[in-house]
Amino acid sequence: MKSIKLLVMSLVAAVLVGCGTTSTVPITGRKQNLLVSDGDVLSLSNQQYRQYMQTAKASVNATNTAMVKRVGQNLANAVVSYLNANGMGSEVQNYAWEFNLVQDKQVNAWCMPGGKIVVYEGLLPVTQDEASLAIVLGHEIAHAVAKHSAERLSNEYKNQYGTAILGAVMQGAGVGQGTQQLIALGQSLGGQLWTSGFSRKQESEADHMGLIFAAMAGYDPRVATTFWQRMAAQGNSSNSLFSDHPSDETRISNIQGWMSEALKYYKPKGSASAVKTTKTLRVTSKKK
Repeated sequence: MKSIKLLVMSLVAAVLVGCGTTSTVPITGRKQNLLVSDGDVLSLSNQQYRQYMQTAKASVNATNTAMVKRVGQNLANAVVSYLNANGMGSEVQNYAWEFNLVQDKQVNAWCMPGGKIVVYEGLLPVTQDEASLAIVLGHEIAHAVAKHSAERLSNEYKNQYGTAILGAVMQGAGVGQGTQQLIALGQSLGGQLWTSGFSRKQESEADHMGLIFAAMAGYDPRVATTFWQRMAAQGNSSNSLFSDHPSDETRISNIQGWMSEALKYYKPKGSASAVKTTKTLRVTSKKK
C-alpha cells in the first residue's frame, strides 16, 4: 500500500512538473519551462521592491541620478522596440520601468522582474562612463527579459514536490493554496531570488543578451571588455557584482566571442534606430 502511495505521488509530481509553459528566451533562443505565471512573479517582486525602497536612501547626487535614469530609459526603449518588432509585444505589458540610484558602497546593481532597476553608488567608480553603465544595466535587464527569476522559482518549486506543496495539491487544496505555497516559497528565498543567486548558465546568458541590448540602445559594446577587466581587479568578495558568476577569464572570453554579433546591432546615438535583427526570433508559448 505504501509503495502504491509513493508511486501515485511520483506520478502526480511528474504530471505537475510537466505542466507549465515552454517559452523561448529572446536573442539566445534557449527553451525554458516555467511553472509560475508572470502575474505571480510580478506580484512577489513588486512586494519586495516596495519593501526595499522604503528603507533605501536615494542618492543626493543629481548628476549621477540623472545619468542612471537616462541610461536605463535608453535601454528600456531599445528592449521594448525589439520586443515589439519581433512578435513579442505581449511581453511589454509586464514592464513598468523605474530607475534608482541609492546610497550604498557595494559594487552592485539589479533589476527585478517588471523593470524595477536599482544601482548602488559604489558601482559608478568602476563603470566610469555611460557606455560601461549600459553594459551592467543591459545585463540586469536581460535577467528580467529572460525571466531568470521565474525560472529559478520554478526549479525551486519543482524541488518541493512530494513534500508540503505536493501534499497540499493532493489534498485538493486548489489554486488558492498553491498560490499561498508559491508566496511562501518566494518569501523563503528572499531578495536573492530577484537580485542574485542566478546560475552560471543564466549569468552567461544575461551577459550575451545585455551586450546586445546595450548595442541596440546606441552604446558601444566594445567597452564591455575593459569594464569587466576593471571588475576583475576588484576581486571576488561578497559585495561584488554577480557573486555567483563565471570566472573573469571565461566571462571576458565569451563577451569577445559575442562582439561581432553585438556590433551588428550597434549604431551610435543620433544615427538611425539601433534596434535591428539579422534573424527574427519569435517567442513561442504553449501548454505542455
